[in-house]
Amino acid sequence: MLGQPHSMRRLFVAILAAVGLLVVALLANTFRHGSKQMTVPPLAKLAVDTDGAAQSLAAAVQAKTVSGLLNPEGTAAEFDKLHEHLRHRYPLVHEKLQREVVGAHSLLYTWKGSQPQLKALVLMAHQDVVPIAPGTEAQWKQPPFSGTIEGGRVWGRGSWDDKGNLIAQLEAVEMLLKAGFQPQRTVLLAFGHDEEVGGKAGAVKIAELLKARGTPIESVIDEGLVVTEGILPGVAQPIALIGVAEKGYASLRLVATGTPGHSSMPPPGAGQSAIGALSQALARLDAQPVPGGITGVAHEMFTTLAPELPLGQRVAMSNLWLLGPVVERMLSKAPGTNALMRTTTAMTIVNAGNKENVLPGRAEAIVNFRLLPGDTAESVEAHVRKAIADDRITIERLPDTAPASKVSSSTGEAYKRIERATREVFPDAMVAPGLMLGGTDGRHFDGIADAVYRYTPIRADSEKLKLFHGTDEHVTVDSLADMIRFYHRLVQLAASAPNP
Repeated sequence: MLGQPHSMRRLFVAILAAVGLLVVALLANTFRHGSKQMTVPPLAKLAVDTDGAAQSLAAAVQAKTVSGLLNPEGTAAEFDKLHEHLRHRYPLVHEKLQREVVGAHSLLYTWKGSQPQLKALVLMAHQDVVPIAPGTEAQWKQPPFSGTIEGGRVWGRGSWDDKGNLIAQLEAVEMLLKAGFQPQRTVLLAFGHDEEVGGKAGAVKIAELLKARGTPIESVIDEGLVVTEGILPGVAQPIALIGVAEKGYASLRLVATGTPGHSSMPPPGAGQSAIGALSQALARLDAQPVPGGITGVAHEMFTTLAPELPLGQRVAMSNLWLLGPVVERMLSKAPGTNALMRTTTAMTIVNAGNKENVLPGRAEAIVNFRLLPGDTAESVEAHVRKAIADDRITIERLPDTAPASKVSSSTGEAYKRIERATREVFPDAMVAPGLMLGGTDGRHFDGIADAVYRYTPIRADSEKLKLFHGTDEHVTVDSLADMIRFYHRLVQLAASAPNP
């Protein structure tokens, strides 16, 4: 008994020492890694014909190149209208570059390099746009296909997605041609016409054509992630996320059957009807998301940004070996960061019954999954079967699936050029690799290009991101000018201009 206080004191001291050592280890690991941001010399701001570029984008918006229109002749006329505008606005592009029409309306321009042994750079954008949601036309501040320029903005469907990229790329190339620039590396401009419905007649055909020709491709840059503002709590500095991969796509149909009958005599017990059995299955699936975590691209992104974060977040992100589970639980609470860490489960369609007093004999649901690189449609289906664990539910994989893309390097020269051009045009922005959650035409080049990146060089906060496929889509004239500057600089860097 006399020795007990001394034993407790020694235990208390040992615990304090252990805690102190842990704190020292955490802090040492936090500050062991300095900034991973590329340091670039100041670059003079490139003079751009902003008024002319805005007028060009406005004219492009006025061409109603809507994917999926039922009138093929009307659709063709709109693409012809767009193509005629491009010929008029970019005469040197059409004089100096080889122009090919692929798959009815897609465009492929080839700017031959002086050193054919160098693999090509491909700049991508798509000409088609999504429809206007029926009944929302009157909600637009400007008519959706007017191409109105007002308040320093170009308004209209496609101004952001994706005619802004298309016009910016052509403006940059036209400027380089006027200056007498001769690329050493071949530069290809690939403009699909059906990206919004899968790209099978456009980007797929272009990729097949280049593969058949044996065209070596070093890197591709397509639409994608942006220069985000205010996305991470506590981080005021913009973050430019370069998409090094994109998620895949798969859907499953879940079906439950039961004995149809009158609603006055439903089967006793929970989950005995078709709707009840399906509801239980969906509830179990909802409660068991596909496993994930801070791995792969998510790990690359957070470890790249960690040295730039406020102290508390920096400590957490720099010590995922210990704090990973806590950080993952926090990130899982927000839709965006949750989607970054795992294959997501989205219940999108449920159908059952057709009369209020009749028990249906069948209930079905469609569940959509966006596949994390490393997951497959097969592995997700296996997870669903295990999570539901009910032989009464039949599970059918729908045919329209797309695997997750390969992950492109975030340390290679092609990535570094994108990073450098970004740091030069957006000097206040951090740069990090990211994961594209949606699909792009870029995935069709996975098999023929060394690397594919998904990146749109435009500033956007959470409110601006809502304009994507939404009402009042627009792009500011200043943002369009920055996009032109980015592509101008990227081509200079990639095509080995003197003194880049």
